[in-house]
Amino acid sequence: MKLIVGGYAQGKLGYVVDKFEIEHSLILDGVLPEVGRYEGRVVINHLNLFIKDALDKGECPEEAIDEVVRHYPDCIIICDEVGNGIVPIKPFEREYRDRTGRILIQLAKQAEEVERVICGIGQKIK
Repeated sequence: MKLIVGGYAQGKLGYVVDKFEIEHSLILDGVLPEVGRYEGRVVINHLNLFIKDALDKGECPEEAIDEVVRHYPDCIIICDEVGNGIVPIKPFEREYRDRTGRILIQLAKQAEEVERVICGIGQKIK
């Protein structure tokens, strides 16, 4: 699994498409793939949106993400960094920010490669 992180609108998806020569049909935006539905490499863009939606529904995003990573070990996960800046006033927004950060920590530990993209340029972290 490869993990790509960076700020909003920093060119993460374009970077991944160019670097890994990904077909657009394999890119899922803000959702996780159904386990067993796809063959080959899967790209999950905007993991942060999936996390926010799952929390809003009262679901556990960690379990679903773990299952997808186990089933698609060659996947590429792209996620916006949401933990920078002012701490949100609303409890839900704080929980979303904190859970996203904790999920990214766990994914980074498991990933064979972690990159941060700024202005469309990738920096290898791991």
